[in-house]
Amino acid sequence: MTAQIIDGKAFAETVREKVAAHVARLKEVHNITPGLAVVLVGEDPASQVYVRNKGKQTVECGMNSYEHKLSADTSEADLLALIEQLNADPAVHGILVQLPLPDHLDSDLVINSIDPAKDVDGFHISNVGLLGTGQKSMVPCTPLGCLMMLRDQLGSLSGLNAVVVGRSNIVGKPMAQLLLRDSCTVTIAHSRTKDIEEVCRRADILVAAVGRPEMIKGSWVKPGATVIDVGINRVEAPEKGLREDGTVKTKLVGDVEFDTAVEVAGAITPVPGGVGPMTIACLLANTVTAACRAHELPEPDGLTA
Repeated sequence: MTAQIIDGKAFAETVREKVAAHVARLKEVHNITPGLAVVLVGEDPASQVYVRNKGKQTVECGMNSYEHKLSADTSEADLLALIEQLNADPAVHGILVQLPLPDHLDSDLVINSIDPAKDVDGFHISNVGLLGTGQKSMVPCTPLGCLMMLRDQLGSLSGLNAVVVGRSNIVGKPMAQLLLRDSCTVTIAHSRTKDIEEVCRRADILVAAVGRPEMIKGSWVKPGATVIDVGINRVEAPEKGLREDGTVKTKLVGDVEFDTAVEVAGAITPVPGGVGPMTIACLLANTVTAACRAHELPEPDGLTA
C-alpha cells in the first residue's frame, strides 16, 4: 500500500478562491471590504517573511491589508495602545500580532488585549474557552486547516479514533477540541505517554504536532490511517552535500518519518507542501468570518469549523 498524498498547497489555493469569492460578494452586496491588520515588532527574518506573505495573499483575495511594523524596543504601553486603536477601528475585522515578540513584551498580555471578535489567530483566552466549551469562537488557523483537510479526505469524522501527538496551546489542544466537536474519540499523546507507539497504532486519524523530527515511524501508523503532519523541522542533510562555507546543507522534515509512513497510511500530508500552506489560507478565512460576524451576516460556507 502507498498512501494518497494530501496536497496542502492545492487545497490552500481552493480555500483562497472561496475566500476571494465571498469577499467579492461582501463588496458587491453589502459594500463591505474585510480588513486584516498585522503587527510586527522587531526584525526577526522568518517573521518578516510570514508577514510579507500574509499581506500579499490578503490583497490578492480582495481584502484590505494594514501592516504595522514597530521597532524591537517598542514599549509594551505603545504596543497595547496600537492594539486598542485597531480594536476600535471598524475597517479592521482581524488583528494578528506576529509571534514571537521581543523578550521584554508579555505575549499573553498582548494577545489578550485584542478584541476576541477580531482575534483571527484564535489565541485569546476567551476564544480558547469558547472552543473548549463547544461555543462559537475564532479557531486557531493551523488546527482549522487540518480539520478542513480531514473533512475533505474522510467526509464524516464521527466515531473515528483520533490521536493528537502534542499538547501545545497553538495546535495540539485546539486540534483535539475540534476533533471532539466532530464526534471523534480523541486521545492526546505527548512526551510522557506510556506505550505511545501502541496509542498511535490505534488511530484512524493521527495528527503529529510534537515538534520532534521524524519521531513517528511507519510502524506506529495503523494501516489505512489518515496522517496529518503539522511538524516543520530543519535538519542536516549530508546527502545534499556542503554549502560554500563548508557547513552541511539542510532540509525540512515533519514529525512523521514520511518514507516509512507513506507505505502504511491511507493518506498523508507531506512536509513541506502539506499543512503549512493551509495556515495563511485559514487566516484569510478567519478574517472573512470575523467580518461577517461583525455585520451579523451569514458566515462563509466551508471556511469555518
